[in-house]
Amino acid sequence: MLTIREAAQEDLPALLAIYNYAIVHTTATFDLEEQTLEEREEWFSHYGGVHPLIVAELDGQVAGYGSLSPFRSKPAYARTVENSVYIDPAFFGQGIGARLLEELLVRARALGHHAVLAGITGGNTASIRLHEKFGFRHVGTFPEVGFKFGAWQDVSFYQLVLGDS
Repeated sequence: MLTIREAAQEDLPALLAIYNYAIVHTTATFDLEEQTLEEREEWFSHYGGVHPLIVAELDGQVAGYGSLSPFRSKPAYARTVENSVYIDPAFFGQGIGARLLEELLVRARALGHHAVLAGITGGNTASIRLHEKFGFRHVGTFPEVGFKFGAWQDVSFYQLVLGDS
């Protein structure tokens, strides 16, 4: 059975493995070098309150995670967040990303956020389909803003306006 819950400190090794897989094998992140557990501990410390970090656990194993992060640091952006969802490759194609995004949107509404953004690298059709399924719409593309795997990468932004909670 799949359980969605708050991430805990003891999840960090699994979160690190999932993220490092994305660094090495995908353009879903523009980090270029695998991170250390210490770096992920620092990252973890930024979540909680209005910026939740959640995990999907299947049969006692962390299958993926998702978060709501500040979009920008200026105070007027406080009710706009950016979502991220990462899945362990052993669990690709099982609907876990959809469950995580669904829960993130429930939490975003409950926390009073107004808009949720997703930055999606060109060619990531699975992420585009996932976000469109939940009503996100394409609002713009920044061409050639990241260089990874020997090529320039575009990033398209998708937005879901939640309205006022």
